[in-house]
Amino acid sequence: MTRAKTRASRVLALSAAVILGLMVSGCTSTNYTWSWYILSPFDVRGQQNLWFLLAGFGTTVGLSVAASLISMALGIGIALLSFARWRSLRLAARSYVEVFRAIPILVFILWVFYGLPILTGVQFDVLTTGLVCLAISDSAFTSEIFRSGLQSLDKGQPEAARSLGLGPVRTMRLVVLPQVIRAILPALGNQFVYVLKMSSLVSVIGLQELTRRANELTLVEYRPLEIYTFLVAEYLVLILIISWLVRRLEVKLRLRTNGR
Repeated sequence: MTRAKTRASRVLALSAAVILGLMVSGCTSTNYTWSWYILSPFDVRGQQNLWFLLAGFGTTVGLSVAASLISMALGIGIALLSFARWRSLRLAARSYVEVFRAIPILVFILWVFYGLPILTGVQFDVLTTGLVCLAISDSAFTSEIFRSGLQSLDKGQPEAARSLGLGPVRTMRLVVLPQVIRAILPALGNQFVYVLKMSSLVSVIGLQELTRRANELTLVEYRPLEIYTFLVAEYLVLILIISWLVRRLEVKLRLRTNGR
């Protein structure tokens, strides 16, 4: 077993032990009787409930991935504007970042879903609303990550590329972006985890993702502790897997850089 897999296994085991400890301590202090049968894979009712909860994985992951990709595209553009020759473009980029970093995502989601139709007559569905809000809000943070990466790049690199006859687009694609992404990959990974967690807020307007499904099942089964404990475990496993994948990607890029 590799070192990364060993570390991931230890983190999962520790997390499971913490959750189990909290559950046991809660039972002892409140004389609570757990009703895990509602989520038992050996019971027909439990199987139906489990499938209902797990069906939200696709929506949560798909929304987060799509929002992060759009956010990175917007973030690169905004970061480049912050280095523009004209002061008006730099001011526009800075204003974009400051405005959307200041607006809480939940407030932004509610305003776009309920307020925007009043002003414009345009009504987005719940998935589009979540995608737009997460992407725009996250792009303000992502642009700052790209800006710091661009600032850390040696200025001689683009100049050398241009002296070799590469145009601005090819210089950016072949020289600048590969080095910047390698430098900021840990920060981008953390930002994706942030988007993944914030996607739960889209449940307030009815998107059928993990949190919304847990809320709906709680109203049916009246067992919030069991269902929300399972929801915590879902997010925990999902984020640990993503963190492990980001670390593996970092290692591969580092090995490629060192020529191994």
